[in-house]
Amino acid sequence: MKKRLLAVILAGAMMISLTACGNSASPTPSKDEGSEASSVAASNTTQAAGDTKSADSGKDVTLTVWASGAGPQVDAMKTACEGFSKESGYKVEFSAPGDTYEELMKTKMAANDMPDVFDTHGWSVKRYSDFLMPVNDLDFAANIDKQIKPIVSDEDGNIYVLPMDMDISGLVYNVDVVKEAGIDVDQIKTWDDFEAACDKVLAIGKNPIHMGGANSFTVGWFYDRVAPSFYITDDANSKAEELKSGTFDKEIWKKISAMLDSWVTKGYLNKDCVSGEYTADVTSAANGDTAFLFYGNVAMSIAQGINKDVKLGMMPIPSCSKDDEPSLIAGENVAFGIWKDTKHKDAAVELLEYLSRPEVASTIAKATGNKPALTTVTADIGMAQEYLDKYADVETFPYFDREYCPSGLWDVICSTGQDVLAQKAGAIDDGADQVAATFSEKFGQ
Repeated sequence: MKKRLLAVILAGAMMISLTACGNSASPTPSKDEGSEASSVAASNTTQAAGDTKSADSGKDVTLTVWASGAGPQVDAMKTACEGFSKESGYKVEFSAPGDTYEELMKTKMAANDMPDVFDTHGWSVKRYSDFLMPVNDLDFAANIDKQIKPIVSDEDGNIYVLPMDMDISGLVYNVDVVKEAGIDVDQIKTWDDFEAACDKVLAIGKNPIHMGGANSFTVGWFYDRVAPSFYITDDANSKAEELKSGTFDKEIWKKISAMLDSWVTKGYLNKDCVSGEYTADVTSAANGDTAFLFYGNVAMSIAQGINKDVKLGMMPIPSCSKDDEPSLIAGENVAFGIWKDTKHKDAAVELLEYLSRPEVASTIAKATGNKPALTTVTADIGMAQEYLDKYADVETFPYFDREYCPSGLWDVICSTGQDVLAQKAGAIDDGADQVAATFSEKFGQ
């Protein structure tokens, strides 16, 4: 299988309707939609004393800034906005609505009443470009990493956001747990190999996989990581062009759901996988109770905040057959754009320029556990760096929902996935039917 540069693989269309991924909302948790975390709600307002700058005609300016995601990355963005407010004199109203981000943004798009600056959480071109002001002429644009630049640019070369980091990830695992179970993750090539590893984890009395299914996006993360190996990564059997042409093979989707269902039956998932919260996923891995997480690299930084001695690793996503190779997934994560109709363009531009400063951008990248998206920025992303270096030559594909699914499908993927996780009668067939029907309904809209 050919090695592909991420810039080539991800050029063109890379987004649909959150989160993180998908059509919902990363989440890092939302990723959004899809993209990963979108659940913990946080809403804060910071105000700085003093007059606002004359760049906005001396008016009393309050910038509204919306962020998707949760946890450390939201904390870092909030802190950055507070720093900007203190330095500039502009007031900043910062909000991170968590799980409700996607729905709130859909409402705002329909009313053309957007925040002045907002996080596109992986969808800067495909979902939000009609609402964003191009930022080609801002200084940071020349410093966007070549891996991510095609993702945040349209076919005419317009750049719509300041990308803060690049989300390149696979599966996260507890190094000590897999070692105790006698697992060599480099020998896990296929999903059959992965299941064999899960059996070894069960044998030592540990939990193979933790999934907080009460939060639907966690199930979405599973599909987002697994679906490319079923639909895309095998060059000889790729359905990529069919998907982009509007054809969805629901029989393949049934196979993915059947695998998840079998994992529940085999006891690979935590007993409370249906009712548990996503916040318990990282906690369980950090405490050495769980081996594997279908989670982004931010899990590593979160885990160290729980247990400073924990060591988590990242491995490529297994393939469906021995004829294919493991792969990684990638996309833009935290990325801020300016609403094209904002009444405070000067202030909004100043905010993006502030966020692009190396000392500010590095803090946000560190909080996400991802590689910085600007070549002028370096960041200590802790444990993740070792594995990004180790797997630098592994073939990388876009998040499934962002590249291959129409806007509006993410929520359906998540909700029907929850039914599969709960092993509801007919959930595998009914879920595939619903995903396929929604795909056809939304395609081309």
